[in-house]
Order: sequence, then structure tokens, then C-alpha cells
Amino acid sequence: MAYVPILKGKAGEFSALGHVTPAVRSCIRPVMELVPDPDVRDVLETFCDRAMDAVPQGVVLTVDSGALPAARVLEGDAGGPMARLCESLGLRGVAMCPVVRHTDEGAVLAEAARATSEHQRGACLRISVAADSPHRLPDNAQIRGLLAVLRLEPEEVDLLIDAGPVDSEIARDRLADRAVVALKTLAPWPWRHECVAAGAFPVNLTGFPRGQATPVTRRDAQLWRRVLSGRCGKSPDFGDFGVTHPRMPAKSRGTPDPNMRYTTPDAWQVFVYPRVRSGNDDFFVLSADLVNSPHWPATGARTSWGDARLKECANRQRPKAGGGTEWRAWATSHHLAVVSSSLATFGCP
Repeated sequence: MAYVPILKGKAGEFSALGHVTPAVRSCIRPVMELVPDPDVRDVLETFCDRAMDAVPQGVVLTVDSGALPAARVLEGDAGGPMARLCESLGLRGVAMCPVVRHTDEGAVLAEAARATSEHQRGACLRISVAADSPHRLPDNAQIRGLLAVLRLEPEEVDLLIDAGPVDSEIARDRLADRAVVALKTLAPWPWRHECVAAGAFPVNLTGFPRGQATPVTRRDAQLWRRVLSGRCGKSPDFGDFGVTHPRMPAKSRGTPDPNMRYTTPDAWQVFVYPRVRSGNDDFFVLSADLVNSPHWPATGARTSWGDARLKECANRQRPKAGGGTEWRAWATSHHLAVVSSSLATFGCP
């Protein structure tokens, strides 16, 4: 069973991906979403540079550019984001698998077809069953048409059922039922892989108590287990959105308070500390409290690259405590390690 983390294509997430262990690398099939950012001069080239530096050798990067406008990305360039990504990642030696949707326009699918032809890694069909999705499931004619445009067989396509945000038990059960229906409806097609993904982390850390750990239930993992109980046949792969909300983030304002989104088997323990000391030195205190808490794993700093950095902060072995990008990288690193280990050991996230 594979783990499909759907990560925002930002510096912290790429840093975490670049530091995964061989054990984690062997069981993940990462999806990276391009995040629109008006403050970045060239979002596409920045993404490709990060991918070149971070994607481990031999890992195929599934790339979702659906949040970007499907127009020409720079004056004089032919084609949209997918065409640029296909060319730029190829030049950098990064193998890509493009994400497509059955609702994509013909021009977008044509660019995806070019990417599948040049990279030879197939494609990923992402279908939303989220509560706010306005689209119905594709019928057989739509699937046949999409495969014809891509010039692929279903055995070359990964099916990703995206249940979106899960913010309550009622939503969890309703979305799990929708995911089961989607899997059954699309079962006649022999997909290369099948995955059900959802995300349960809050939109932001506003309102979290300061100076303590606050648990946030991992309802996305609960949803996946419910899908298994209602599904006959092979279990789908598990997907989630790491330690972030599934939707694209709003533009951040100001500097975040020291925080850590720390994954445990059933919940995220969310540490948010007030700014008392200069710089981000309060993160040193946060790290020491985390390391000395019941949430610190028995494997300690060996758990992941991110855990080793947290232990260094707890012991004041770093000159600086980092900032938002580093904290997100360390939290994501720990999350990838914990989920991968749980899937490998127990068969569930």
C-alpha cells in the first residue's frame, strides 16, 4: 500500500521531501500542488528549481497545476503551465506525472498529453467528491474521451479520489460514503493505482490556545478507514494533505507565532507559543516542551530529519530557531515518516 501525500509546492514541503529516508521514499507517491503567489516573479520556474533540488532520485513527481490560470504564463511563451512544467522539469531531470481532471478544457488536456508523451510516467486523474464540488462523477463516455486525448490506457493512469476538507464527524461519514460510491462507479476501469485522500487540518492556527499542545483529530485517517469498511476488493492507497488544510492558502500576513503541527497516531498535537523572547527564540522553549512531552516518540530524533532538528532546538544546539518555512518543513518531515511507518507496520495511517 502506498502513501500519497498531497503537498503544497512551497519551500518547506520541498525541503521535507528532499530529506526523506529510503524507507519513506520507497512507499510514497507524492503529489505537489503549485500555489499561486503574486510575490513570486515566476511561480513555475521557482517550483521547478525546488523540485530539481529536492525530489529524491528515482521518485516520480505527480504535479498539479490546476490552481494556476490555464492561460499563457509569460508573454511569448507557447502554452500554459503544464507545457512549461513539462519542459522545465524535463530539462532538470525530474520525472513528472501530470494531474488532470475530467472537467479540464481541451487545451489543458492536450498539454497533459504532451507531458505524458515526453515523460512516459502516465497521468493522475483527480476526481473531487468534496462537499463543495459542483461536478458529477464522469461517465464512461467522458472517461473514454479523456483517455483518448491523453493517448493512455487506464493501466497508465492513477485514480485519485479527493474528498477535500473534513471538519466534523458528520462530514467524515458523508464524504467517506461519497468516496465509496466513486470507487464503485469507476471500478470497471483497470486503473494503475487507486487512492482516497482527504484533509482534516484547520485552515490556520487562529484561535488555538498559546503555550500548550492542542489536539486536532485526524479525521482524514478515520475517513479512509471508513472507506475500507465499505469497500470490497483491493484497498485504495491512503492520501492526505500533510499538515495543511486541503484548500489553497490565503496570502499570509505578518510573521507567524512559533508553532509546530506534530503528528501522532490519532491526532495532530498543535503547539502555538506566544512571542515573549526576541526573534523566534520562543520556539526553543516550544521544542523543549515537545521533546519532554508524552507526544515525543520512543524513536526520538531518529524518527525523521525534522525530529532531529526539533531535538537540536530543544537542546539549544542551533544558533537560530528557524521560522515559518523551517517549522513547516520539520512538521511535514515528521508527518511523512509517521504515516509511512504506520502504513507499513499496521496497514493503516
